[in-house]
This record gives sequence, C-alpha cells and structure tokens, in this order.
Amino acid sequence: MSDLKIAVILGSTRPGRNGKAVADWVMTQAERRTDATYELIDLLDYPLPHLDEAVPPSAGQYAGAHTKAWAETIAAYDGFVFVTPEYNHSTSGVLKNAIDYLYAEWNNKAAGFVSYGSLGGARAIEHLRAISAELQLADVRQQLSFSLFTDFENFSEFRPGPQYADQATVLFDQLESWASALKQLRVGQPVAA
Repeated sequence: MSDLKIAVILGSTRPGRNGKAVADWVMTQAERRTDATYELIDLLDYPLPHLDEAVPPSAGQYAGAHTKAWAETIAAYDGFVFVTPEYNHSTSGVLKNAIDYLYAEWNNKAAGFVSYGSLGGARAIEHLRAISAELQLADVRQQLSFSLFTDFENFSEFRPGPQYADQATVLFDQLESWASALKQLRVGQPVAA
C-alpha cells in the first residue's frame, strides 16, 4: 500500500442531501485501490462559520481553533476528490467556504471532481477548476457528473449506471499519478521522468 492519502470531501450539509450517497459510492469504488488510502471528510463534521479569519489565508496566520483544526486535517492529505452538488450554476456555499479558509494546505496537491445536479453538476466543476488554479491545486481531467434525472430514482435515490465504475477508475488513476508526483515536489525529491 502506498503512503498516498486522498480525502473524499463531501461538499453538502443540507438535510436530505443526495451527496452522502454519491460520496459513499465514491468510497466504495476507492476501496479497490491499492496505490492510495481514501478517507471520507464530511463537512457536517467540520462546522466552519462563514470565513471569520481577519488575515487572508495566504498569510498562514490562522487564529480560530476551528481553522487550525481544519488546516491540520487538510494538510495530512496528498489529494482530494471533491463531491459537489450544483447550486445556482456553481458549487455549494459550504464547500466554497471550507476551501476559502485555507491556502498553503491545498498547494501542490491533486484534485478530482464528482458532481451531481440537473445538468450533472458540470457548472459546479467548472467553478471548482477555477478556484483550484488560484490555490495551486492541480485538477485532473477526468470527472464524474451524475444527473438527477438519469442517475437518481425519484431525484433522491442514487442509482448510477455501471459505466461510472470505469470512469471512476480513470479518475483515480489520474489523481493518484498526479498526487504522487506532487508529493515528491512538496518534500523536495526529484520527480521521476
């Protein structure tokens, strides 16, 4: 087993959220992986208020205990799979807020995206890609986008088709490859060609 650690971040905290089933499915797919350890981070377990740090995160001068705990959690990972709903053509406010709290803890790590919504959550991913660039978070090409119309029964019971397992494999392959290369960069080792 590799020492790569990947967090699957569940980016919805709404009552009755569809995201929990999607994140659980991602974790089930990840259980077959041998080149990284995947762990679920549910933002319900990290009740961050609206960004309440006086100093910008890029300065790394976190004051709040909740910020310090969040920073310690995120710093431990080499990569991330963001599971996001699409709200109003973007990602969820709670996920954006959690991302905005930190800076260096995201830098030179890899990210993949899994979304769901009426258009598969594609617009949420577009916004997350732009946010990732600012945080020096390298996002992989492969993404998974689940439609509320075709991948959920009655818009609430997650029923993804079998084709998504192969797509998840590609996402994990890309994510682990990039996370491994970037980890070497972060610890000052030469990246293998």
